[in-house]
This record gives sequence, structure tokens and C-alpha cells, in this order.
Amino acid sequence: MVNKSIQQGMILTFSAYLLWGFLPIYWKQINTIEAGTILAHRIIWSFVFMILLVMLSGKWRNFVHTIRHIKQDRKKIIAITSASIVITLNWFLFIFAVNGGQVLQASLGYYINPILSILLGLIILKEPSTKAQIFSFILAGVAVIYLTIGYGIFPWISILLATTFAIYGFLKKTLDLSAMFGLTLETLVMTPLAIIYIFIAPQAQGFSLNPLMTMENLFLIGGGIVTAIPLLLFAAGARRIPLASVGFLQYVAPTVMFLLGVFLYEESFTTHHMITFLFIWLALAIYIYSIYKQSRRKKAFNT
Repeated sequence: MVNKSIQQGMILTFSAYLLWGFLPIYWKQINTIEAGTILAHRIIWSFVFMILLVMLSGKWRNFVHTIRHIKQDRKKIIAITSASIVITLNWFLFIFAVNGGQVLQASLGYYINPILSILLGLIILKEPSTKAQIFSFILAGVAVIYLTIGYGIFPWISILLATTFAIYGFLKKTLDLSAMFGLTLETLVMTPLAIIYIFIAPQAQGFSLNPLMTMENLFLIGGGIVTAIPLLLFAAGARRIPLASVGFLQYVAPTVMFLLGVFLYEESFTTHHMITFLFIWLALAIYIYSIYKQSRRKKAFNT
């Protein structure tokens, strides 16, 4: 029974990361639309989809109760608002990178993200870190510095993607919310601003009411679905498998992005990029091994 649950968890979690990895292909279909407009629609339709999901799953009363509880806790209000802002910035950067021909930078960002999460945990949460984890962070730093000096361009998209997602993960740790309620509340906070943006921004074009069923409209509406489904798959799968397995599977997404950037979209991939990614992959190998050792020690201690 336990093994079956773990197998299900592995499949669900792998599916989530695989979908996240192929997401650039989706946004590329509407790359003629300005990134801010795509983001605004992504927020709005994610909120609509999540509200419908909450209602159809019979969790509306629990959702309303959760909102009432949060309204009485100022710290949680600040945390949810901050998480909403940070994930919105992350979404914008990702769409901007993909539609601007920077899939490799997006891939690099999500490779760096877990290493930045270590740093946040070390500095803010005072979490213990092994020498191997600290060394992996140093290697990642060396990789970024090398790319900046060797290639002459600071990978700001990668750094901001990694930083915003690491901060988002940190903020989510402070909230005891399900993935369903969390995403619903985060999009709820940002939906009014998204609607305002669509109505007042002169460049916010792409969605038409007549005709309604255009391909661009369908892709904009579907943005809510492709945002929510991987998150829900991840939430269902991650709780069934060990943390070490989650730590390993999270590299499926940036690896798929990397392959898309190099082979499908034929983005510039120089020797400097190769050396940078080799440094990052080495850092991640050390990081994964340290997590594996920690999980083995905990297992040995508990038996």
C-alpha cells in the first residue's frame, strides 16, 4: 500500500514538472501579444478556473471559512499579499523570457532556484546547512560570475526568476494553506489589478469579444488551466513521496526547458553557456547528494 502511494506520488509529481517544462511551447503560441497582457489574462483566468474548481469540489464553505480566518490575522494577510506580488512578478518574467527568445535564461533560473532557497533558509530561517550545500551555492555563484564576465551579459532574468520563486517558496512556508486555496487567494488578490491593466493599458490587446472563439482567446483563457493543473498535480504528488525525491524531480522542468531552448528554438548556446551550465549541474549534483545523505540518516535514525 505504501509502495503504491509512493508510485502514484512519483507519477503525479513527475507529470507536474514535465508540464512546467513544456510550458514555453504554450506561451510561444501567443508571443505576438505583449507579455503584460498575457500575464493579466493568466491571472484572471486562473482565478476563474480556481473558483470553479473550489465550488465543484464542494470546498466553497471551507474556502469562505479560510478567508474569514485569514482576515483576522494581519501577518497572514501580509504573507498572502506578498506571495501574490512575488509569484505575479515570476510569471511575468517567465512569459517575458520565453516570448523574448530567452528560454535558456529561464532554464538557468530554475536550476539556480533551489540553491537560492538554501541561502534563504540559512540566513532567514537559520536552518542548518551542510558543507556540501554551502559549496553548491558557491559553485552556482561562480557560474553566474563566469557567464557575466565571459559572455559580457549579466543573466538578470535567471537571477530574478530564481530569486522570486525562492522568496515565493519561503512565503508559502509561513502559510498553512492547501495548493487549491493558496492559488485561489493569490489570484484573487491580483485579479482587480489585472482587470484594470487590460482596460487602461494601450498595449493590452489580444482578447476580442467579437469573434470570441479565436485561437488567441482560447490560448489566453487556457492560460488559467495550464497554470493551475501542474500546481494541483504537484500538491497531490509531493505529499506522497520523500523530500529527496521531490528535490530530484524538480530538475525535470528546467532540463526540458534547456532542451527546448537549444534544440527546438535554436537559441545561442556558446562555450560560455556550456561551462556555466556545467558548473550549475555540478552544484546541483552535490546538492541532490547532500539531500539524499540527509534522508538516509533520518531513515536510519528512525529505524
